[in-house]
Amino acid sequence: MRIAVVGLGVMGLPMSLNLVKAGFDVVGFTRTADRGRPLVEGGGVLAASLGEAVSGADVVVTVLPDSPDAQAVYAEVFQAAAAGTVLVDMSTIRPDVARELHERAAEVSMPMLDAPVSGGEAGAKEGKLSIMVGGAADTLERARPVLEAMGTTIVLVGGPGSGQTVKAANQLLVAGTLQLVSEALVFLETHGVDLAPAVDVLGGGLAGSTVLARKGAAMLAGEFAPGFRVDLHHKDLEIYRAAAKANGVFSPAGALVGELMASLRATGSGGLDHSALLAQVAALSGLEKWSA
Repeated sequence: MRIAVVGLGVMGLPMSLNLVKAGFDVVGFTRTADRGRPLVEGGGVLAASLGEAVSGADVVVTVLPDSPDAQAVYAEVFQAAAAGTVLVDMSTIRPDVARELHERAAEVSMPMLDAPVSGGEAGAKEGKLSIMVGGAADTLERARPVLEAMGTTIVLVGGPGSGQTVKAANQLLVAGTLQLVSEALVFLETHGVDLAPAVDVLGGGLAGSTVLARKGAAMLAGEFAPGFRVDLHHKDLEIYRAAAKANGVFSPAGALVGELMASLRATGSGGLDHSALLAQVAALSGLEKWSA
């Protein structure tokens, strides 16, 4: 099976390499050619153009930054790919845009899934992503072997756009948890508690979370190299807030964490990992520790 992967960034590259390891014929495309070199070194092929990548592909996987990127890419995919090609958009985009893309895909007889992921860079490298899928059940079954090469939790959550809706909720939960973890760590630091064992015992109880398990050690060390950038999480929270407002959802915590992420971005930390919320809490609490 030939798989075209469009978008070879922090997530797309390790996802494409896992597809190669699973035995698929992988052709990648990225507008920044240097990003594709590891795919070639890992046994994949780098296409010179988007059209070349998707022409002849059985499945097209896209991992793109934002809704306009997805709209632009799929405008070309709908022209260059053959009818019957399975389209799997694993970007995080607006649910309404996902539904629009499903409609356009149906017009050219290309079955489509919106299948955003959670698990961050580590999950992408390990092939242990959680994949929330919107679309038809039979399309998911056609794409399942591809998705299983990249993730361990693959769940159909509803029709077109449902995957993106669940992803928006996921991003709210992750951002809110990061903010609370940040506040808890600053609280413990100001009281002179030994942080490492404190995080261990918190992680073993009801306060434990995947966020704490995956991000805790780096946060304690003040390491904010991007696994998932503040810029992208800010974008995702804007998606959540717009979708919540459209349905009249009362979400005060969502508004608050959205503003906190926006403020972190506005002060020059957009390229850092979203766990840099800790640096913002520390700075506002008068601590020099964890300065980003």
